[in-house]
Amino acid sequence: MLDNVRKLLKDQSLIKFLEMKGNIYPDLIRVFYTNLKFEGNNLVSHVKGVEMEITHEVWAAVVGLKFSGLKINKGNLGVVEDLNKIEYYKSCLNNQHAQVRTCSVGGLKFDERLLALIVTWILTPRGSNHSVLTEEDLVYIFCIMKKIKVNWIHIIKEHMQKAIRLSDYHYPYAVLVSKFLLYFEVNLEDETFELVKSTQELNN
Repeated sequence: MLDNVRKLLKDQSLIKFLEMKGNIYPDLIRVFYTNLKFEGNNLVSHVKGVEMEITHEVWAAVVGLKFSGLKINKGNLGVVEDLNKIEYYKSCLNNQHAQVRTCSVGGLKFDERLLALIVTWILTPRGSNHSVLTEEDLVYIFCIMKKIKVNWIHIIKEHMQKAIRLSDYHYPYAVLVSKFLLYFEVNLEDETFELVKSTQELNN
């Protein structure tokens, strides 16, 4: 499965993000999100007395992502030119003559279905409704398939803001946040942790 992901993505920094694994610290992740603020282009939080300002340099050091590429969010999906979302969705279907009522994951071709899984569970995870693609999901899939450079830091930060506002988003990016805790040398001794594996464990 991971080989299929690598062939589709090409972007080594994005692959590194998807392959992140290790211990996560549920209690401290809750604290991180409770204290999370957005100052300019940076995330700011504090955990166990440690101030954390997550700059572009920190993103690069922790996961290798760079602050470059298209800044896509719900309000500016038109930044991706020449994309008719419905027509693109139809082109992704096994049966391209099927009548489209909703943009469901179920009828997608293998590569597109795999990307839909990655987008809705890992890149922009949500607590429910993974079987129906939003407009943003379709744009992300299109960009990945067409090798269009996307600013994933911008997208992840936007998604973190949703997690603060919306209860069904839970606490996304648990491994990433735990890597930030390690980077800023937060004391993790005696903290409850769980081991999270990488996308190698994704099933068809």
